[in-house]
Amino acid sequence: MITVEEKVDSPEIVTGPRRSITRRYVIKDETAALDPLDAHAALEAEAPLEYDGLPRRDVRSNPLQASDGETYEGEAVYSLQEVGFSPAPEVGDSVFTFDTSGGTQRITQSIANVDNFAPGMETPPDFGGAINVTEDGVEGADIVAPAGTFSETHYIADATVNAAYQKALTTLTGKVNNAEFRGYAAGEVLFLGASGQMRGAPGSGSPWEITFRFAVSENRTSFSVGGVSDIDKEGWELLWVRYGDAESEGVPVKKPISVHVEQVYEKADFAGLGIGTS
Repeated sequence: MITVEEKVDSPEIVTGPRRSITRRYVIKDETAALDPLDAHAALEAEAPLEYDGLPRRDVRSNPLQASDGETYEGEAVYSLQEVGFSPAPEVGDSVFTFDTSGGTQRITQSIANVDNFAPGMETPPDFGGAINVTEDGVEGADIVAPAGTFSETHYIADATVNAAYQKALTTLTGKVNNAEFRGYAAGEVLFLGASGQMRGAPGSGSPWEITFRFAVSENRTSFSVGGVSDIDKEGWELLWVRYGDAESEGVPVKKPISVHVEQVYEKADFAGLGIGTS
């Protein structure tokens, strides 16, 4: 006959936000060696489904050493939260993250010249908004640029992640969106690449966990640089300023004489990522 008795050091009580109670037991059969499944079934039958207002979450049992299989110990855990593990992700699950820390950008031209100062009655030269001008050129300065990154982790069916799909991800890496993507206008999102892993054996039905990484830079329209106005620039296009020699208050200076916008990334349809675009 199988008996289940609670230990003298039971229960163990944990208070606080993760309140739980653990009741410990000894399972015996005085007449024969116990089958592990029979011992566990007896423990489940003895341990109540609820204790002190907490539902039973976990039941464990294992044989005591040097008991020749005649004695088992076990415990039942009661808590408001699931214990032990989180459910495995399924195809269609997603995780999203973002970071608006911005990036460092070297600029040679200010948005506006606030003021200029010179000793005594001298009038300071006007550099037209050029920053850190020297005799040899315009050195500029590093600032925090309004840019951000975001990533998405998607769980995708094994059958979808074939060689053609992986090649498509490689081809799209380093491309800029040619249509609206995740609420950003065309030209604002750069695909930095993807990394994937499978948690399980091939053919097991486990999904691929693939993380897609993106960077964002906003489009700008009708802005000015120095005396050059009505400039339009998409987020990931490159802007550079050509400076020429000039004179202000008898001092040689460098002033912007033209502004140039260059496309340095190819554009592509991000629908090829297979994660939707809206």
